[in-house]
Amino acid sequence: MFSKRSAGRAIAGALLLALAFSGGFAFRSILQSSHTDPGMLVANVKSLFERGIVDPHSPVRLRIPKIGVNAAIGSVGLTASWAMAAPPSPAIVGWFSMGPRPGEVGSAVIAGHYGWKNGIPAAFDDLHSLAVGDEVFVEDKDGTIVAFVVREVTTFGEKDDASAIFDSNDGKAHLNLITCEGIWNKVTKSYSDRRVVFADRE
Repeated sequence: MFSKRSAGRAIAGALLLALAFSGGFAFRSILQSSHTDPGMLVANVKSLFERGIVDPHSPVRLRIPKIGVNAAIGSVGLTASWAMAAPPSPAIVGWFSMGPRPGEVGSAVIAGHYGWKNGIPAAFDDLHSLAVGDEVFVEDKDGTIVAFVVREVTTFGEKDDASAIFDSNDGKAHLNLITCEGIWNKVTKSYSDRRVVFADRE
């Protein structure tokens, strides 16, 4: 059994994590930079297990009126290979449950698929259409709805440091949405970029 210190070292060593989308879609996200406190990540992992699967405040639905998104939210964590698990289908989005819940202080992260095979619609196909000032709503299990307003929309290259997506220290609540974008690489079965929408609690 790992001690907190050894667990921290293990997490700190996993600097580059792949969000591997089933169906052959993938992009890479750095979940922590060299400046991130490993103890904070250990605390997040501990918090995940303490919550369990019946947490009434876990998010269950994402609505983005501008682009017609009304998607169920599933909880995703890390795989054994330190990869962020993917949403199980193109219609479902995945909340990174080792981080804050939407509405809590910090950066909650929700990922969704883009460009699904055989032309099947995916939840975040139109994420690129969002702009500053657009609204995003997250509903939890007890029916509470938290509203967010888009602050920034940008793209990251596959090898860029994307730690800002998962980390914040301003004492405010944020929601960051991520998906694939760019050029499809048949060899690596991944897109070259990822689209990121940064939103703040209203």
